[in-house]
Amino acid sequence: MVRRPALILVLTTMLLVSVGMARAYERVAQQKPAPADKAQPGGWTLPPDAEQKKSPLTADAKVLAAGKTVFKNKCQKCHGATGLGDGPDADPDHQSDMDLTNASRASKNPEGVMFYKVSNGRKKPKMPAFKDELTEQQIWSVVAYAQSLRK
Repeated sequence: MVRRPALILVLTTMLLVSVGMARAYERVAQQKPAPADKAQPGGWTLPPDAEQKKSPLTADAKVLAAGKTVFKNKCQKCHGATGLGDGPDADPDHQSDMDLTNASRASKNPEGVMFYKVSNGRKKPKMPAFKDELTEQQIWSVVAYAQSLRK
């Protein structure tokens, strides 16, 4: 037979545990989900912190050489050999958007924004998404190279 003080202790403990779990559940239910990536003007899909994202790479000669190789293989056909947006597959109606040498556009395209633009692409004007073809390190290296083309 269970003694009354022991039974009261067990029931009290069960009550406290269930109240604590209910409060924890309530806190979790009230938390807002992390903001998701969303489409931005121009058709880009960028997370809210894209402008603050920084490259883990130092833009030294080795990184720039790697970026140049990626650029030549993946980007040059649209952006052109010198980044002017004049490649053979370029969209002539959007050449100014494709010009990577325009320094005045740099403020709109810090390295984190460029990283997500290369990663996610967009439909119109077309820009392929490279997140499934390139590693993050390759994307950061091509971002560093593209930034080096700015005049």
